[in-house]
Amino acid sequence: MLKLQDVSHIYPNGTQALKNVTLSIPKGMFGLLGPNGAGKSTLMRTIATLQSPSQGSIQFGDLDIIAQPEKLRETLGYLPQDFGVYPRVSAYDMLDHMAILKGMASKSDRKVTVETLLHQTNLWDVRKKAIAGFSGGMRQRFGIAQALIGNPELIIVDEPTAGLDPEERNRFLNLLAEIGENVVVILSTHIVDDVSDLCPKMAVLAGGEIQLQGAPLDLIEKSHGQIWAKTISRDALEEHKERYNVITSRLFAGSMIINIMSDNDPGDGFKIVNGGLEDVYFTTLAKSRQLSNQAA
Repeated sequence: MLKLQDVSHIYPNGTQALKNVTLSIPKGMFGLLGPNGAGKSTLMRTIATLQSPSQGSIQFGDLDIIAQPEKLRETLGYLPQDFGVYPRVSAYDMLDHMAILKGMASKSDRKVTVETLLHQTNLWDVRKKAIAGFSGGMRQRFGIAQALIGNPELIIVDEPTAGLDPEERNRFLNLLAEIGENVVVILSTHIVDDVSDLCPKMAVLAGGEIQLQGAPLDLIEKSHGQIWAKTISRDALEEHKERYNVITSRLFAGSMIINIMSDNDPGDGFKIVNGGLEDVYFTTLAKSRQLSNQAA
């Protein structure tokens, strides 16, 4: 279990990136959902011991990771949003080098580890290929392979599917799902489908604060009876945004389908629908913006 209690972080320029973040994250896949600039990467870097929080505590099991960051690093796998490699080095040689850096001195142990990871991430056939020639999805799978060296108990992946095509995204998410059965895996993303497809627990981070947390299915269930939809012409969107709190809008067959949240029937041609996690997410962000504007 990973526990964060009142974690805040203020950068030297005065920007408060995190504010009193409190979370309990069990084994399995945990989704941290939020827009760009919400503070997700700051939180991931803080958990990964790359920076210390301005205040608060972080425990992983019995380990105080702020007091003993080197102990966490022994059992941590981290795939940041942008990770650097030596592009002309082959996947096999790079993983072998990283295994040495993680303290794996035995050549035979490294051979078993590297070959196992290459098979697990479906990179065995390109093991001798320079990483510079990898596709985006192959690079992300290589990133997971390096994160898995040493059998980590805590794995952090930051925006792992951004920019991947649908086939590579599915392959990557299936790999994460296999990994996440017996360890703590934090999936930090702004892509709602990544969380709804994978994570039995989640939280929404916006403005550096936790706005919502729980099980996606429970959060969706709570929204039932509150989501209303209507098909309008595209040129009527702005008018409806002025009259209603539009939480989602999407084009369909040349028209626009808009969703709003309301406890009561808004009339005006709206029909009740069963919303999804995307509706929950965007409603949460809208409420967060309203509170922020009121505070300002």
